[in-house]
Amino acid sequence: MQGKQKTKKFAAMKRMISLKDQRISKYPSCLFFQYNTQLGPPYHILVDTNFINFSIKAKLDIVQSMMDCLYAKCIPYITDCVMAEIEKLGMKYRVALRIAKDPRFERLPCTHKGTYADDCLVQRHKCYILATVDRDLKRRVRKIPGVPIMYISNHRYNIERMPDDYGAPRF
Repeated sequence: MQGKQKTKKFAAMKRMISLKDQRISKYPSCLFFQYNTQLGPPYHILVDTNFINFSIKAKLDIVQSMMDCLYAKCIPYITDCVMAEIEKLGMKYRVALRIAKDPRFERLPCTHKGTYADDCLVQRHKCYILATVDRDLKRRVRKIPGVPIMYISNHRYNIERMPDDYGAPRF
């Protein structure tokens, strides 16, 4: 009885991923290093609607608490769609609207249609820290390499995925 012998394939070429593969998304190369190279003081922080509302509930001054968290100057940014979301919430959230219109907040114009802010915030990730308490938005942003997320816990701001090189606090 003679069985078939298995032969090894020599010099087999590894399969290469084509450029049209869905796994390759179009993220800038700066985000693929150990950390985002475009981040640095003064920090530019994109603020979400929920972040403002939860900051009010926790009685936190947004700009001061950001600086306490990062030990550097912070510039909060608010997009037109986040502003529209706060305006839609009505009189109950007029304090949030007053905070969003603070002159220390920089405005970012939006070019897309509609007022769904989450999609807009996910697309603007290159040199911003995203400040949110929304679980779904955090989950979406974690899939993007190199984008730090600021959130609220224990009545203070914390940050996740911030590079050690910038001296970000570790709790």
